[in-house]
Amino acid sequence: MYGDVLSREPRASRTGRLAALAVWAVLLLGVWLWGRELTGFAAAPPPERPAAPASAAGEVGGGTVDGRALPLGREPLPGSEPRRVEVGAAGVDARIVPRGLDGHGAVEPPPMADPGLVGWYEGGPAPGAEGVAVLVGHLDTGTGAAVFHRLPSVRPGDRVRVARADGTVAEFTVEEVSTAERDGFDPDEVYGPRRSGRAELRLITCTGEFDREDGSYTANLVVSAYLTGVRPA
Repeated sequence: MYGDVLSREPRASRTGRLAALAVWAVLLLGVWLWGRELTGFAAAPPPERPAAPASAAGEVGGGTVDGRALPLGREPLPGSEPRRVEVGAAGVDARIVPRGLDGHGAVEPPPMADPGLVGWYEGGPAPGAEGVAVLVGHLDTGTGAAVFHRLPSVRPGDRVRVARADGTVAEFTVEEVSTAERDGFDPDEVYGPRRSGRAELRLITCTGEFDREDGSYTANLVVSAYLTGVRPA
C-alpha cells in the first residue's frame, strides 16, 4: 500500500515518510498480538481483574489514585460509532476514523497524510459500549508533532470525551497511565478489561526512546479510562 506512494515522492520526502512509518513498529506489534486474540487465534480470552462493587443505580466503583477517590463508573451505553475525541489535558480535539486489521493482523494506523486523525479499531467495542474500545494515534511524524504528541501529559483523574454518531458524548475518567515496553509486551495487560462489565477506553501511542537501529520506539504509552458520564452533543 505504501510502496506506490513512496515511489512517486522525491528522496527527501521518502526519508521523512519512512521515519514516520517506523513510529508504528512497536504499536503494531502489540496490537497484532491482541488482534490475533480478537480474530480467534488465541487459546483463551484475556483475564479480567476482579469486578468493583456496583451501586443500586448500576454504577461501578472507580477506586482511588494517590488517595483521591475517582468517580463512579456509569453503566455502558448502546454501541454507536465514534466521531470525535477530546482530551483537554493533552490538547486533543480530533476526528476519529474507523480502522480495521491489515493482512498481518495489525490495526491499520490513521493515514500518514493526516497525522491529526485518531483511529478507532472498529472490530472491537465502540467507546461507551461494554468492553475495551481502542483509539490509536501518531506521536509524531518525520516532519513534526502529531495528534497524540502531548498524550504523555495526561494523568489519572483527567477526562476524555468522545462524541458519538447517536448524538451523545461519552465522558471517561482516566484511571491509569502506563508504559508497555517492547521487550516483554503483554497484550492481556494492555488490552484486557480492568473491571468486568464496564465500558472502558484505551488511548495508545508510541513512547520511549527511538531505536535508530531498527527504526522504532521502545515502548507504547497506554492511557486507560472508564465511562463515568453521558450528555447530549
